[in-house]
Amino acid sequence: MKKLLFAFVLFCAQPLWAQENPTAVVAPSQYQELSKKEKGVLVDVRTPEEFQSGHLKNAKNSDFRGGQFSKEFTGWNPKKTYYLYCASGNRSGQALKQMKEAGFTNVYNIGAYKDLKAAGLKTSEK
Repeated sequence: MKKLLFAFVLFCAQPLWAQENPTAVVAPSQYQELSKKEKGVLVDVRTPEEFQSGHLKNAKNSDFRGGQFSKEFTGWNPKKTYYLYCASGNRSGQALKQMKEAGFTNVYNIGAYKDLKAAGLKTSEK
């Protein structure tokens, strides 16, 4: 009973986008392992200003908030793997949802830049 209650509380504590597709949300350590096995495109969906202040090495910027992302992703290959991140995991979760609805199958939300940086992933800082 305690395990069931814990699982319910954990599920409810997640943002709505994570509840809708929990397998697409991965922690920084999971991303590190997954990206070794499954190469993909790393996409930072923060604003250009946020991106310029620091981003993961080899990430491309596609601004979700400014509308760039919605225009760009439709031209991307839906068979490739994509790893999305932003400042908190919210915008990347919304971007993931749009991509899934458009038929992309290998899309992962790897969460917040600060968490990825803290996990030791290589960054390009100014």
